[in-house]
Amino acid sequence: MEVTTPASTTPWHLWAMGVVSLLWNSYGGYDYVMVNTRNAEYLKQFPAEMIPWMNTFPAWAIGLWAIGVWGSILGSVLLLLRSRHAVTGFAVSLVGAVLGLGFQYMHDMPTSLNTTEEHDMTAVIITAIVLFWWYARRARAQGLLN
Repeated sequence: MEVTTPASTTPWHLWAMGVVSLLWNSYGGYDYVMVNTRNAEYLKQFPAEMIPWMNTFPAWAIGLWAIGVWGSILGSVLLLLRSRHAVTGFAVSLVGAVLGLGFQYMHDMPTSLNTTEEHDMTAVIITAIVLFWWYARRARAQGLLN
């Protein structure tokens, strides 16, 4: 006689949050690659002084941006894989994003970039990472992540 255990079902909201976080964070990865490879077509949408300003960033500041972006993508993938390490991925991303974006605000931002829209987008980015981190923590606490 074979003993079977009931399959663990994944709630719809975990899949929804995983897909939404992966889509959201993938755009961040796309933006990171396009800006850092200096893709001319992509950069047309930004003020002309953005790249000269970014060229003054030290490597560690670009590294913090990378940690923020790729940490969130990793967190999203780990969430979809139902790994408890998704929490760490989002936490690392949050640290990278806060420090990286904080550096930008303290580094003589050109007036054309120092706009209400820019500030709002920064707040949305940080809020999204906090939301994804919070959700992953709750999912882990509820035993949804291994």
